[in-house]
Amino acid sequence: MYDNILIPTDGSDVAENAIDHAIDLARRYDATLHALYVVDIDAIDISLGTEQVQRIKGGQFGEMTELKARATAATSSVTEQADDLEVIESVEAGQPHRVIDSYATANGIDLVVMGSAGRSGVRRAILGSVAERTLRTTQLPVLVVDARGDD
Repeated sequence: MYDNILIPTDGSDVAENAIDHAIDLARRYDATLHALYVVDIDAIDISLGTEQVQRIKGGQFGEMTELKARATAATSSVTEQADDLEVIESVEAGQPHRVIDSYATANGIDLVVMGSAGRSGVRRAILGSVAERTLRTTQLPVLVVDARGDD
């Protein structure tokens, strides 16, 4: 049923619960996991020049070693937890929901599994929801795991 499962991760507690679900599904269906960290270009300090943003989009972090370390830690955490599965790690830059959709399309993803913080009201309106935007953007099935609840 699922050959390729995408788990977008930022290394947060919200993502961790979704990772557990993605690993369980990948084991059940003998699927390849794709761990994707998206550098949110809109959230990066505006003081970065256009050239530096373009380098980041191309995967060249230059002096931004902390950002690269955070991205690598987030994706490698998936690989460590799913030690018996094939995991493909990727770091890309752009608007998270758009990158998730384009990555999924380009890599034959069958299912996206992602966490949601479960914000509501003003906080959701101001901060938005990557999960909600992904649901609206992609044609693929998306399993949204609520970080507030238990398995």
